[in-house]
Amino acid sequence: MIDPKLINGIALAFDGDAIYSMYVRRHLIFQGLTKPQHLHHIATRYVSAKAQAMLVNQLLEQELLTEEEMLIYKRGRNANSHTKAKNTDVVTYRMSTGFEALLGYLHLTNQIDRMEELINWCITFVEQEK
Repeated sequence: MIDPKLINGIALAFDGDAIYSMYVRRHLIFQGLTKPQHLHHIATRYVSAKAQAMLVNQLLEQELLTEEEMLIYKRGRNANSHTKAKNTDVVTYRMSTGFEALLGYLHLTNQIDRMEELINWCITFVEQEK
């Protein structure tokens, strides 16, 4: 078993991306959205690099992250990814990766209540921004 505290930021983001996407998809389906094309279009408001960068910026501005969470976010943001940002600039992509790394870390360390608290906050924030 690998200690999640030692997992690199990109691997944490890989897990966090899947977790966040799953929660958003479940939320949208429970809202009554069932057409795949419509679901995908709406989901991008929550899960795109631009949306995630905006969300993490809000979390930081409102000081909603703990010191440990800030360190994990920065580890993910500063990780050296060998993939190129698609449809966005490098800064936005890195912030998004940090956001995903934070969620991946919370998931892999079984801090599910905290992870869900942050995800629910993000979903609510996006809904209020419509």
